Amino acid sequence: MILFQSLRISLPYIYASSGGVYSERSGIVNIALEGMILMSAFTTVITCWYTGNAWLGVLGGLTGAALIAIIHAVATIRFRVNHIISGIALNFLSYGLTKFVLKLVFRSSSNSERIAAALPAPLGVPVLVWAAFGIVAINQFVIFKTRFGLRLRACGEHPTACATLGIDVRRYRYMGVLLSGCLAGLAGSWLALDQHQFVEGMSGGRGYIALAALIFGRWSPLGAFLASLLFGFAEAAQIALQTSGFRIPHQFIQMIPYLLTLFLLVFIRGKYRPPRSLGQPY
Repeated sequence: MILFQSLRISLPYIYASSGGVYSERSGIVNIALEGMILMSAFTTVITCWYTGNAWLGVLGGLTGAALIAIIHAVATIRFRVNHIISGIALNFLSYGLTKFVLKLVFRSSSNSERIAAALPAPLGVPVLVWAAFGIVAINQFVIFKTRFGLRLRACGEHPTACATLGIDVRRYRYMGVLLSGCLAGLAGSWLALDQHQFVEGMSGGRGYIALAALIFGRWSPLGAFLASLLFGFAEAAQIALQTSGFRIPHQFIQMIPYLLTLFLLVFIRGKYRPPRSLGQPY
């Protein structure tokens, strides 16, 4: 039971960290993953509320996250804004904008009405869970076995050398950030459809943990997937401890996933090398 719970909790981390790999391999730091997840969850709920269709809800979620990704891409690539500042600003924008529109549509700034729309669940397992395994495998192949992946990685390592060979560095970086937005959109859609509503700030730091997962996974889709499962297991263990009856202050139990994140980032400090031009304007 705890294994399935771990997988269910891990899903937003899996999708968002896989997306982050595309962005960061191209050279763009993507702290905006948090805002992309939040905006996607909101647009998923809004779309489902008005259409009653879960698939259209997912499409709405992808669109919402992609819009944040486009803004981040334009800011960092076209205008050379600091990647960290752009990402944090977009996270705040997503939080404020979703809360504002939530108040307009549902007359509440804390949560939406519940939605009944749901995706199919073959063999009792939601389709987005099945899709995660296939998407991770496809991403691993694309990043490391295709010409597109080679050029994307080269843009994050030596953009000037890529340009001398006729590779459009900006184009590949735009594609990397947009792909990261679409995958983070699936993370937000899963959250919304799993909880059947939107709750203020429901991304809950998942974008930041996904960022830690892709770093711990050495900027590899497969590595990020395994790290995401580890973080998901830690959160599932936290929930199990809260309901076990152990006399431990719940505040300490709730800290487990975040303490694990900090521990792993400190542990791997200096051991993994990020893309050489990550965060540098071109």
